[in-house]
Amino acid sequence: MDILNIIFAFASIGLGAFGWLAPRYTMDVLNLSGHTDTMGMSEVRASAGCLFIGMGLGALLIGSPDSYLMLGCCWTGAAVGRLTSLLRDGRTSKKWGYFAVEAAVGVPAILINL
Repeated sequence: MDILNIIFAFASIGLGAFGWLAPRYTMDVLNLSGHTDTMGMSEVRASAGCLFIGMGLGALLIGSPDSYLMLGCCWTGAAVGRLTSLLRDGRTSKKWGYFAVEAAVGVPAILINL
């Protein structure tokens, strides 16, 4: 289980690095491009970037099952938000893909650390 926890933490760090270091790319992928205000890039760097890096690094530094459980709760929370969007805002293959990744990290991280 330790290997899975480390993989989940590094997945958080890796995906967060895109939001932090490549906000324009991230905004394009998320269909948020076209905004001329730098606040959009700031939000992507913070919420889609360094927040996920901090979650992954925190879990690795603390290293307890509780820290990896919290990492799973964060990813599962994102999956719930994505599922809400799928049900209320319309379905797209991109949304389903993001939901699948979020749930695939979050749910197992919760289950193996309870």
